[in-house]
Amino acid sequence: MAWFRKEKTPRPLRRERLEIPPDTWEKCEACGHTDIRDKFQRNLNVCPVCDYHRRVRAWDYAALLLDEGSVVEVGNELRSVDPLGFPEYPGRLKRALVNAGDSDAILTVAGLLEGLPVGIGIMDFAFMGGSMGSVVGEKIARLGQRSLEKKHPLVIVCASGGARMQEGILSLMQMAKTAAVLSQLAERRIPYISVLTNPTTGGVSASFAMLGDAILAEPGAVIGFAGPRVIKQTLGQDLPEGFQTAEFLVDKGMVDQVVHRKSLRDTLSRLMRHMTGRPASAGHAQES
Repeated sequence: MAWFRKEKTPRPLRRERLEIPPDTWEKCEACGHTDIRDKFQRNLNVCPVCDYHRRVRAWDYAALLLDEGSVVEVGNELRSVDPLGFPEYPGRLKRALVNAGDSDAILTVAGLLEGLPVGIGIMDFAFMGGSMGSVVGEKIARLGQRSLEKKHPLVIVCASGGARMQEGILSLMQMAKTAAVLSQLAERRIPYISVLTNPTTGGVSASFAMLGDAILAEPGAVIGFAGPRVIKQTLGQDLPEGFQTAEFLVDKGMVDQVVHRKSLRDTLSRLMRHMTGRPASAGHAQES
C-alpha cells in the first residue's frame, strides 16, 4: 500500500559558486611560487620561498620607508609633454597615467624617517619602465634644491630602464642636470644615499644612481648600463656568473651594501644619523 512506501523525490542540489577575485593570487616571477596576494604584501612583496624582491609601486615604497602621517608630495604639478612630436608618444603618456598614476616615473616626497627629516625620490617602473624624461630630472632637481635649503638628507630609490627615447637629447640632459644638483649637496656635506632596485640600468645608472655617498642595493637587483646580451656580443666572450647583479657589484666595489627590503628602513636611518651626527630618537633607541 502507498503508506508503506516512501516516495523518493529528487532534491535540488544547492551549490553556491564562490567567485574568487582574479587578483587574489599572485605568482613569483623568479621561482613560480603561487600564493595569496595578501601574503606577498605582508612580506613586503618579497617571495616567501626564494626571497626574490618583486617590484613595488612608488607610494607603497614611501609607506615602507617613511613615518606614518609625515609624507608630503613635492613637485606633483609636473607633467610630461611631447616636446619633439615623437610618434605615438602622447598616447603612451595617457595610458601610463591611467595605469600607473600621475606621479610620472618618479614620486618625490618629503617626510620623516624614524623621526629624521628627509627628502625621498622613488622611481616607479610601472610608468613607462621608469624611464628618465624631463619631468624625472626636474623633480629630482627640485627635491635636491629643497634638501639644500633645509639641509635635509636626500634618498633616491632607483628603478629604471634608462633614458626616455621619446624625449631624445632632452632626456639625456637630465643626467647632467641631476648630477649638478648632487654635486652641490656634496659640497655642503648634505648626505645623499642611492638605493638600487631591480632593474637600474641605462642613463640612470650612468648618472644619479651611482653618485651616492652610500650606494645600497636590494638582493638580486640587476644593475648596469647596457644589457648583458649587448655586452656579450660586443666583447665576444662569455660573462661571469651573476654578472650585473647587486651581489656581483658589491664584490667589485661598485655597491656598498646589499640590504634586504625588511632591513632597509633601519639601515637608512643608521646611515643618515651617522652622516649627520644626529643621535637616534628615544623610541628607536629603546627598540635597538
